[in-house]
Amino acid sequence: MNTTEMKKINNWLKALLIVTLIILPVKDNFAGNEQRAGQAGASELLINPWARSSGWAGANVACVRGLEGMFNNVAGLAFTSKTELIFSRTNWLMYNDNEAVSYINSFGFAQKVGESGVLALGIMSLDFGDIEITTEELPDGGIGTFSPKFMNIALSYAKTFSNSIYGGFTIKMISEQISNVRAGGVAFDAGIQYVTGAKDNLKFGISLKNIGPRMSFSGDGLSFRDYVNPNYQTAVNHKSAEFELPSLLNIGLAYDLLYLRHRLTGSGTFTSNAFQKDQYRLGCEYSYRDVFMVRCGYTLEEGLRTPSTRTTALRGPSGGFTIEIPMGVGKTFGVDYSYRHTDPFQGSHTLGARINL
Repeated sequence: MNTTEMKKINNWLKALLIVTLIILPVKDNFAGNEQRAGQAGASELLINPWARSSGWAGANVACVRGLEGMFNNVAGLAFTSKTELIFSRTNWLMYNDNEAVSYINSFGFAQKVGESGVLALGIMSLDFGDIEITTEELPDGGIGTFSPKFMNIALSYAKTFSNSIYGGFTIKMISEQISNVRAGGVAFDAGIQYVTGAKDNLKFGISLKNIGPRMSFSGDGLSFRDYVNPNYQTAVNHKSAEFELPSLLNIGLAYDLLYLRHRLTGSGTFTSNAFQKDQYRLGCEYSYRDVFMVRCGYTLEEGLRTPSTRTTALRGPSGGFTIEIPMGVGKTFGVDYSYRHTDPFQGSHTLGARINL
């Protein structure tokens, strides 16, 4: 057996060891359980705000690169070469042709620090528009409006440990509020990627997401005045029940087929959800000189074909494309677009702009 063959075997053994060490301690805590669906809150943590990775259906956990790794697998952030900025806007869950349940605005900034580290900041804000205020006495409204404010702020750090191993972690601050009720919390993500193969074209990835303490709502909106007897009125306070975060585990594999200036990448990811059904994500991307890219993906889960057994709109096909324009040595400007099927809604669209400096 020659040196090259021995090296390949060692790479495979290392990858298998990494997967085993990460999966075994957490596998019992992550088993898709549709009976727990609805018991977790902060579900906006499950929404991918970025255009490139959402076009894959999130299947690129093993091969995500740069700032967008903050959502799928923060280890991919370690591949940032210098500076990266992304702006994106998502029309989330379209209905009535031109209206959406929410509009998501996202911004991200990543900067390489030192020889092997990368720091990144990401902000995601959901805009639900103005909602009519109603009461028991005025169920039709007419007394004003309110606007829910949901925001996640994430700070990430990723590091290149060797030519094959990359890892990172993220801390996220969660804020949900209306005019008189609010909730806040914190969540943690961690991820690792392993790259091997003669041309670094075989990739493994694992990420843990949304691990953190329980959250609960508080505020004046949980209080009201009532009569304890016909002659005495007092304030009554309700205590909000605590809820858990929608934690999950991703395990992914990707492989590149390379020919001259063409690249075709196939990827697959298994998502083990703690509070809903497990999902299988498949995706592929074709790239020509990293200037033009087109991608597609599909999210599978149990009971997908029967309407009565579907438990989420976040499944089915997706797709997208990228045009990357060179702006000098090592500098590019890119436009990204993705579409996600969201039955019974009319899909979700994301448009993003990316600058690499």
